[in-house]
Amino acid sequence: MDKQSPIGVFDSGLGGLTVLKELVSSLPDYDYIYLGDNARTPYGPRDFETVYAYTLQSVQWLFAQGCPLVILACNTASAKALRTIQQRDLPVMDDPSRRVLGVIRPTTEVIGDYSESGHIGILGTAGTVESCSYPVELAKFFPDKFVHQLACPDWVPLVESGDYLNNTVADPVIRTQLVELLAQNDDIDTILLACTHYPLLYPRIRAMLPPDIDVVTQGEIVAESLVAYLKRHPEMQQRLSKAGEVSFFTTGSTDQFEQGATLFWGAKVKANHVELP
Repeated sequence: MDKQSPIGVFDSGLGGLTVLKELVSSLPDYDYIYLGDNARTPYGPRDFETVYAYTLQSVQWLFAQGCPLVILACNTASAKALRTIQQRDLPVMDDPSRRVLGVIRPTTEVIGDYSESGHIGILGTAGTVESCSYPVELAKFFPDKFVHQLACPDWVPLVESGDYLNNTVADPVIRTQLVELLAQNDDIDTILLACTHYPLLYPRIRAMLPPDIDVVTQGEIVAESLVAYLKRHPEMQQRLSKAGEVSFFTTGSTDQFEQGATLFWGAKVKANHVELP
């Protein structure tokens, strides 16, 4: 294939790198472009209209780079913008065969299988929780399951500041939210970390919870879902270029992105700056 047609991966900041890492691990031959809207992060506290507008701008930019497929590796964007983009915007674009996928549906298709008690806890940003996307989507696949949600507004700043590495600072913040979630129901046996930043907190979360409570992150689930999607859609699989290249872009400071990306990606990266409208 002469023209590069990478998979676009978008997040409001750095957290989506945890999803990208799993995508590359599962599908290493493909090309990827990662875009972090670091200049306008966080998305969690923003209203629906703002998140939709920012997400659409980012998707359009990735389309302009040749991406026929874009993954919203951001729960807030998936909750507040994905459906509108899929139903209203894609059909009227110059190439309606392009696709935008999110992280919520793949997760809700399988998360119910993790729970024996039928009670699932969801930890996410305020935007994700307020959207009620997880209870709505989970009910489609597992109508017999109960969902208990809690917004954790301090967790993204905890990660992006690097304070999560300081147990003295991080542990009280994490423990408070876990106690509050589990107080909603004694039967919660599965907790989904419904924000792509939260995997960096996983070791501390896991250590604070009883061993009989599963803690689930999304990266592997989304990667497995994409593998299955491409098998079902060979027409998309054939459009995607396969040179094993990964490029990183940010709307914010490249220096700050590169420094933060090391924590999420696990290695140094070189980022390029991009201006969005």
